[in-house]
Amino acid sequence: MVWGCIGWNGVGILCEVEGMNAEQYVSILEKCLLRSIEESDVDEEDIIFQQDNDPKHTSKLTTKWFEDHDINVLSWPAQSPNLNPIAHLWELLKRLLAAYQDPPKVLFELWDRVVVEWKKFTKE
Repeated sequence: MVWGCIGWNGVGILCEVEGMNAEQYVSILEKCLLRSIEESDVDEEDIIFQQDNDPKHTSKLTTKWFEDHDINVLSWPAQSPNLNPIAHLWELLKRLLAAYQDPPKVLFELWDRVVVEWKKFTKE
């Protein structure tokens, strides 16, 4: 699995993920979201984080983590995956990976391709 984020100035840090529950999600936020915010050159008070209503995203642990880090989270309507802009980016990434002539032979080769394609994305 892969976790990534985007903002109005481009993509953030990409994280390789093995399984995910609320504890693992908070660990990803700690490791990857905070670094993405730092590298974004966006004032922290301007950050409004968007995520869907997956139970791990709305858990008490995750909610507390956002509160502890003073990160505003956008309220999200139920059953609205098509409103999530990153879903479109994931679809584009899948198409770019499928366009490779030869399929990856091992998992790390797939990860390398994901990273290469992710780094090509611009804010445009």
